[in-house]
Amino acid sequence: MCVTAVESRPAGVLGTSQSPAHRPFRARVMAFVALTKPRIIELLLITTVPVMFLAQQGVPDLTLVLLTCVGGYLSAGGANALNMYIDRDIDALMDRTSQRPLVTGMASPREALVFGITLAVVSTLLFGLTVNWLSAWLSLGALLFYVVVYTMILKRRTAQNIVWGGIAGCMPVLIGWSAVTNSMSWAPVVLFLVIFFWTPPHYWPLSMKVKEDYARVGVPMLPVVAGNKAVAKQIVLYSWVMVGVSLLLTPMGYTGWFYTAVALAAGGWWLWEAHALLHRAKAEVTGAKLKEMRLFHWSITYVSLLFVAIAVDPFLR
Repeated sequence: MCVTAVESRPAGVLGTSQSPAHRPFRARVMAFVALTKPRIIELLLITTVPVMFLAQQGVPDLTLVLLTCVGGYLSAGGANALNMYIDRDIDALMDRTSQRPLVTGMASPREALVFGITLAVVSTLLFGLTVNWLSAWLSLGALLFYVVVYTMILKRRTAQNIVWGGIAGCMPVLIGWSAVTNSMSWAPVVLFLVIFFWTPPHYWPLSMKVKEDYARVGVPMLPVVAGNKAVAKQIVLYSWVMVGVSLLLTPMGYTGWFYTAVALAAGGWWLWEAHALLHRAKAEVTGAKLKEMRLFHWSITYVSLLFVAIAVDPFLR
């Protein structure tokens, strides 16, 4: 599905006309931190570190954990900065992104581009020289997939953008495992699939909340092109598959009773919330009463609980 290009708006139109070079130093530093989208990276690290404990079946080398986290932050931060560089035209027109650094003028497009590329190069070299080159290539692959495949190709063209674009967000589990073992196994593949099926029902409720923003700029997120009932049905479908996949680790011999108990309890609550959202959508509830953000907020708690259980489980077996 193709969409019409959005007319671009000069950076800084929503902020002051003052040159970025004349902004206070602290504000400039915070702007570059904001370019990395630290709140998103928190979730990526939550799925990276516990997998290292699973791969080690205990406590991994803490220096290795630190290097992996730093490399992961720089890589994801570079991808996010490049994403903001590419999307600066639509970011200026959306309420939820109107205060991003390129929109307010706190950072210039050229600065964001150079910053993003620099982080990409530094993170790849850091991974390759201090962790291993398998992790380095996986990290670079995730960055390129997010920037090129999702941001440049899928995001403005198809309602399946977040489904396939979410692959980039699945890569940290592979990176965490490869950092410890310098190899691949079925365990990280299963967890990759958990995050793959988690991403759409995690993001679609937020998209339902801000669908007018996406509609205004011609980005065909699923809630923009489909009704709440259809979106909620997709959320329930992906949720069931996600919970089912999350339970594969134990029969495959990678986890024990503790992880299984957490996966069942957290997954059961997720399914309750997903079906409750579908029930409200079928009843044609709209506005605040739809409560779509309940599932969005729970999705963050769910993935945190699941991966904490992954880290703790090796000590209880």
